Amino acid sequence: MTLLRLGPAALSRCRFAVSPLAETLGSLVALRRSRPEPWVAAWRARHRPAFTRWLRGDGFAAGLVSLVASTKWLPDVVTPPPSGGVQTRLADELSEVAAFADEDVRSSMGEAAAASWEPRDLSWLEVAGLAGRVAEVFQTGWERFVAPDWGRRRAVLERDIMHRAGVLAAFGWREAVSGMTRRSVWVGDDAIRFSDQEFADRFIADDGLIFVPYTVGGGWWMCERADRFALVYPARGAAVEASPRRDGLAVLLGAGRARVVRELARPATSSQLAVVLGVSLGTVSAHLGVLRESGVVSGARAGRGVVYRLTERGEALLSLLS
Repeated sequence: MTLLRLGPAALSRCRFAVSPLAETLGSLVALRRSRPEPWVAAWRARHRPAFTRWLRGDGFAAGLVSLVASTKWLPDVVTPPPSGGVQTRLADELSEVAAFADEDVRSSMGEAAAASWEPRDLSWLEVAGLAGRVAEVFQTGWERFVAPDWGRRRAVLERDIMHRAGVLAAFGWREAVSGMTRRSVWVGDDAIRFSDQEFADRFIADDGLIFVPYTVGGGWWMCERADRFALVYPARGAAVEASPRRDGLAVLLGAGRARVVRELARPATSSQLAVVLGVSLGTVSAHLGVLRESGVVSGARAGRGVVYRLTERGEALLSLLS
């Protein structure tokens, strides 16, 4: 069992962040693996042909993506903890990636290869300027497979953070961490179980642990630097597409309002709903108005926006007709 140990100062400074690099890494892994999570099936089907052509024409990209998709130990060079909170920019993350020396990149990749469940040929590392090449691969992956869908993905990430921040405020970190990964539980007074495997425990510095959701996978990983630690975990509500079966909720409320109700199983703002559902803000506002009048949803101001959630009536309705 591997533990993340946090002292009182570290615990008080834990926080959430968004990482475009982690989202890109997760996306490349999902495109490379033969059995991705079911909620990314449609996205993967759209992008898999272009992804395959890209790797066939770029041996360095093919070697890197193959390695990160088949190892239990991700290379340090591709996992810098985000430093900009929820406003982290990909350019800033890639600048950290590009700062690695060639010998450090080779060492990092060698550790990942030793933990791979597939035979590894690392001949693609026999070039100069390795860190810059790694950064280029992730920049290309972002532009082709993540950026076109980033607005919807970011809305999902923000909703996950909002949900967990609410749990944190009400119940503390013990409950906020519960269910982040299939292994994460609070242990004792000062530790989070990170893995069932026997690795050395991590001692989180006083700056605290950064929690980073991503949308395209079911796995999780640690990002480590001397001054920062981050835990990347699967976001809640990464949008499983509705099945074509008869939809009792849609029959009662109409298809549009039924989709809003289902999405509000996790609280959201109207702007987040519009992005996730792919409809206009006016359409979402109209649906929310009807649902509020009928007592199915309620709204409460949070900062500059209004966060909507299901009422007890709405939760009962969703439970009965879903």
